[in-house]
Amino acid sequence: MTAMVDPTTVAALAIGIMTGAGFLLVAAGAGGTEARRYTRRLDKIKARRFEKSVAEDTDVRSLSRTTSGVDRLVQRYLPRLDVLKARLERTGRDIGVGKYVIANLIVSAVLLIAAVFVGHFKFAPSLLFALAAGVGIPHWLIGRMGRKRMAAFIKLFPEAIDLMVRALRSGLPISDAIINAGQEIGDPVGTELRTIEAGMRLGRELDELLWDIARRIDVPEFRFFIIALSVQRETGGNLAETLSNLSDVLRKRRTMRAKARAMASEARASTAILGALPVVVSALLMLTSPQYIMVLFVDVRGLMMIGVALGMLGTGILIMTKMARFEI
Repeated sequence: MTAMVDPTTVAALAIGIMTGAGFLLVAAGAGGTEARRYTRRLDKIKARRFEKSVAEDTDVRSLSRTTSGVDRLVQRYLPRLDVLKARLERTGRDIGVGKYVIANLIVSAVLLIAAVFVGHFKFAPSLLFALAAGVGIPHWLIGRMGRKRMAAFIKLFPEAIDLMVRALRSGLPISDAIINAGQEIGDPVGTELRTIEAGMRLGRELDELLWDIARRIDVPEFRFFIIALSVQRETGGNLAETLSNLSDVLRKRRTMRAKARAMASEARASTAILGALPVVVSALLMLTSPQYIMVLFVDVRGLMMIGVALGMLGTGILIMTKMARFEI
């Protein structure tokens, strides 16, 4: 029985389990209570104000027929497919679920080949490493692309509101003001607002189109804008003045976020230095004294120490990142 159980394989499995647990902790910490609270509020507002119509169901069925065969095959077996689709749509790029899964497989295959044939590691730990990295690297890249696009949207959105205010003061209705702002403002705000013009040509309501954008962008600033329009429609008043005040609030919010980021710069720099130090030292030892450090990769005790070290390092980075992040 002992001969059948390879200690290296057992250690590799332990490392894989710890890596998966680390990804789950990072995902749970990245979600945050604020995002869940906003999601619950958004669901309540949608349930109170909108209902799905037969025309929407027809549109969804017609759109589902246009998806590729790879997407339809992948969508049958992937869990939490709606979350993955939302992440991909947030990037603003034409990245389908099938393309994303194929990218995961390609990255995993390349890393597996490099680890086995170039690094001369055993197949079992190489496979676990390749699968973990093949899933983690595209996930991180997609998240980074989405965050950069949302940051660009937040930065440019007050200027778009100012264009709407000028159009409203000149006598245009709010729908035309939004369309004109989408044509004059840059991306990504212009790209999202131009979808409203296309949707209104198909007979869809303005509120429905705005909430579709809110689901893709998922930033509080745009939800403030939608709620301001809804409140003004129900209570009346000067919409141009309301949006002008909203633009001023969003600019102050952006300024406060920049100040908070500057205050946390020291903690973020410390996190980067402490997180990169073990990796840099290991790389230098691999180049200068490979016989000294290779014991960690060929002995089962060394593999277990690597797994424990990675788990502790990931936990420390997660805690320091959460401490240096402010919700504004």
